[in-house]
Amino acid sequence: MLDLLALGETMALVVPARPAPLEEAEDFHVAIGGAESNVACHLAAAGHRAAWVSALGDDALGRRVRRDIAAHGVDVSAVTMDPSAPTGLYLKDPGQGVVYYRAGSAASRMGPETLERLDLASARIVHLTGITLALSESCRALVHAAIVAAREAGALVSVDVNHRPALWDSTEEAAREIRAAAEQADVLLVGRDEAEVLWGTATPDAIRELFPDVPHLVVKDADIEAVEFEGTVRTAVPTPRVEVVEPVGAGDAFAAGWFDGLLRGEGAEERLIRGHASAARALSSTKDLPTPGDREGDLT
Repeated sequence: MLDLLALGETMALVVPARPAPLEEAEDFHVAIGGAESNVACHLAAAGHRAAWVSALGDDALGRRVRRDIAAHGVDVSAVTMDPSAPTGLYLKDPGQGVVYYRAGSAASRMGPETLERLDLASARIVHLTGITLALSESCRALVHAAIVAAREAGALVSVDVNHRPALWDSTEEAAREIRAAAEQADVLLVGRDEAEVLWGTATPDAIRELFPDVPHLVVKDADIEAVEFEGTVRTAVPTPRVEVVEPVGAGDAFAAGWFDGLLRGEGAEERLIRGHASAARALSSTKDLPTPGDREGDLT
């Protein structure tokens, strides 16, 4: 059994070797960056069995991405290499965000047919994000098909909202499409700020009112707390203080920590503590992931 199967695009990532603006940095690292594969890599480092499913260009960057994710202990056997489309690329600009070059990527060509090569019944959790919904019409269809297929196979469906405004034509479109997927999730991870932008829900309790039937609703308010709603039970854990080097990737690390607790059979408070601890490590570094081969143990 796989503990988690993550489906979505991963790109080659160029990041300054030291925390400095892209415009001023002199030395750079080439790494990997993708919300879904980040979660899989963190969980593999914690000793769980994780797989990542996607499409990459059959090019130097694509082969490097696949090799590097495999080096983290993640199963990449269901990743396809497309000779007619490129691997996506993005650059991290510390303090300014990221710059994407992903239009027309191999991953954006994925569709429901991707599921034909997967055994979803072998996965305890199928992890999806709102990013994939934004990549193309075929990717949007893939997400909805994956939700149905995962449910039929008996897997838990996880959706991380991961709102990326630059990928959508409008906030209204993003709000509609992401909500349609989120309502079908067994686990929904959402930032309080992105929920306010999308749906006008300014508090965790307002978000719960919007998604009353999601079994595990996790609301992250980076500066204050993380709140989990499990049925009628509300659990909150304050955010620990940490010196932030780079915020990109912290949400994926939090998700992995939370999943680590869930897979270990822990309760809501312990899950949130693990999420905070994992996110804190990501916030303290320019790297989204641990060094391949490192074992993080449990994510606390």
